Amino acid sequence: MTTVTRRVAPAPASINALRFPQGFTWGTATAAYQIEGAASVDGRTPSIWDTYSHTPGRVRNGDTGDVATDHYHRWREDVAIMADLGVSAYRFSLSWPRVQPTGRGPAVQKGLDFYRALTDALLEKGIEPVVTLYHWDLPQELEDAGGWPERVTTDRFADYATLAARALGDRVKTWTTLNEPWCSAFLGYGSGVHAPGRTDPVAALRAAHHLNLAHGKAVQALRAELPSRARTSITLNIHHVRALTEAAEDLDAVRRIDALANRVFTGPLLEGAYPQDLLQDTAGLTDWSFVQDGDLATIHQPLDFLGVNYYTPTLVSAATGEASHGSDGHGASEHSPWPGADRVAFHRPEGSTTAMGWAVDPSGLYDLLMRLKAEFPAMPLMITENGAAFDDYVNPEGEVSDPERIAYLHGHLAAVQRAIVAGVDVRGYFLWSLLDNFEWGYGYSKRFGAVYVDYPTGRRIPKASARWYADVARTGTLPDRDGENR
Repeated sequence: MTTVTRRVAPAPASINALRFPQGFTWGTATAAYQIEGAASVDGRTPSIWDTYSHTPGRVRNGDTGDVATDHYHRWREDVAIMADLGVSAYRFSLSWPRVQPTGRGPAVQKGLDFYRALTDALLEKGIEPVVTLYHWDLPQELEDAGGWPERVTTDRFADYATLAARALGDRVKTWTTLNEPWCSAFLGYGSGVHAPGRTDPVAALRAAHHLNLAHGKAVQALRAELPSRARTSITLNIHHVRALTEAAEDLDAVRRIDALANRVFTGPLLEGAYPQDLLQDTAGLTDWSFVQDGDLATIHQPLDFLGVNYYTPTLVSAATGEASHGSDGHGASEHSPWPGADRVAFHRPEGSTTAMGWAVDPSGLYDLLMRLKAEFPAMPLMITENGAAFDDYVNPEGEVSDPERIAYLHGHLAAVQRAIVAGVDVRGYFLWSLLDNFEWGYGYSKRFGAVYVDYPTGRRIPKASARWYADVARTGTLPDRDGENR
């Protein structure tokens, strides 16, 4: 993928351009460990996130996902909320240790029954289930055996994909293999701010390759079990990387980060090869001999669409002194998630930010979609995550007003719509997230949900943004800034 460095602000849309295409998918999304709770119920065993969150000092306030939002017991209520919102699809992940507790052997029927019941309830409400096989909850026993840096984990994942397809293939038409493998590899094994918390740059690169390989094997496993109408995909958090200046050394910093953030996945997944500059940049760490004959052909499987997660752009330059990755938006650590990019500095963009400290910049999403169209014109796209955390609270009237989130969503949906008008094949949009939830290393301190969750009681309160999004989904039309649908 070529790099995009200039900030191009979307032009104001015309009245006619505010409408989305007929059949556009309007959805919302969650992840199993963040919402389910019931961590040791019905045969579920620990995942790497259970272990990580129970390790002192890893997660803010010592929070864990043991209870989360208790979706495992309150899923009927959550499906009813989605039905009230009028969304047409719900993207959720299966908990690998709930389905296959040790990552080996037969499935646990109680775990599968939970997802069968959830899926049936969604279908009864006219909501399409969109299943993600892996959203970061590797069974701890597989991590104990080496985790994603080891090749054997790819075979375990393919077996798990087969179990899931056999159980849900008669109900689920759309499958995603992995969510944001960059985070799994580079935050989990590089900087250590995600589970399993390892800090080995070579292990991070090995994990990236084996996640790619696991995806390819899982697609093959899914297609061997699913009806021909089923769709397969992967979701990437493709970074929109910009240069601080037009200086050659800053542009080279963009190239380096783009290779590690994006092309390490899009290269083998969509083009059948790792980019040569990535191999050269990391040659001092590894010779990539863990890539075996036939791996790239296995990884390079045809996809029905590419899932795109976007929250904020990334701003870099060449480091003038000691390199800093502390402003890359991915959490504080003494260890970098960017192997081979020691001379790159990250900067906080100017302008308003979310509660995560992430810059609010819809132009990055527009530029990213245009880039993907230019480089992979035949690949349909789906926005599988987009949203923002703000410091939400319940007011004295018992309501949650979140105008900042509405403004964020409006800007980013306008960017998506403008890209569609420009010819980008975007098939749908999934709001992150349905519920406030366990936000990984930040615990319960950050709220991304369209629905407020009072954690002590589990009470759900739809925020103003939930009602706003419901209107957009119902009409397929983006309202003006003053809230009037055209």
